[in-house]
Amino acid sequence: MLRITALMDNKPSENKALIAEHGLSLLARYGEKRILFDCGSGANTLANAHRLGIDLKNLDAVVLSHSHYDHAAGFRDLTEAGLGSPLLCTGAHFFEPKFAVSGVCCTDLSAGFDRAFLESHSIRQQEVTDVYTPFPGVHLIAGFPRVHDFEKIPERFLRRSETGFIPDDFADEICMALEVEGGLAVLVGCSHPGILNMMTHVRQVLGKPIRAVFGGTHLVEADGHRIDLTIHSLQDMGLEILGLSHCSGDAADCAICADPSVQGCHLRVGDNIFFD
Repeated sequence: MLRITALMDNKPSENKALIAEHGLSLLARYGEKRILFDCGSGANTLANAHRLGIDLKNLDAVVLSHSHYDHAAGFRDLTEAGLGSPLLCTGAHFFEPKFAVSGVCCTDLSAGFDRAFLESHSIRQQEVTDVYTPFPGVHLIAGFPRVHDFEKIPERFLRRSETGFIPDDFADEICMALEVEGGLAVLVGCSHPGILNMMTHVRQVLGKPIRAVFGGTHLVEADGHRIDLTIHSLQDMGLEILGLSHCSGDAADCAICADPSVQGCHLRVGDNIFFD
């Protein structure tokens, strides 16, 4: 059985005891395994887990989809509270600082910890560059070819490499695909490389239909045509359920609510999805 619980999202739910803020954190309970996918931006993710009666000790793994603060900065709070897992899975270039530029001003969007922090807490970093399978039926995927040219990364996003500032191609972005009956349920963080680029690659390398997608699709800046094209293209890959979160945008939420051909929702903080 797979159960997905949203520990952090931008939007509040009917559980008014929980804190909603800009960020994403999803707890996947897959059989006997418990995997935290993204940690939000800080300690409020832990507070939400506490309010829900969820113990974040002794997790089997923590996966960070990329190193932007709203997905990764909460990892520091998790670790310093003595919670989490000795296994951290990230993509390549995770520790290269990330910025958003506006004119001459650069805002630091980085995770706020480094390899020395991991070493001081005896955490092993597993860098994912292609397909990594930490547990049976659980796959982490990286390295997404850009086959849909309309999925553009905003020019404001930069990362600082050894040679200076360069456009951020989000080489660090990874997703998690879980085998369920009839195909895959895929968790995504922000989908900066493009949700269709990512799902096209996942389907190709794992050879299974994409039954469900949950998380941030970064359609917040997309127009109606692109949103409809994205939904229909995902359906062609086998999509039955689309659970939007975080950076997906209100227009995408409205689009799936208006489309009777796909089961859709916004995964607000405290919301759950069950696959039996």
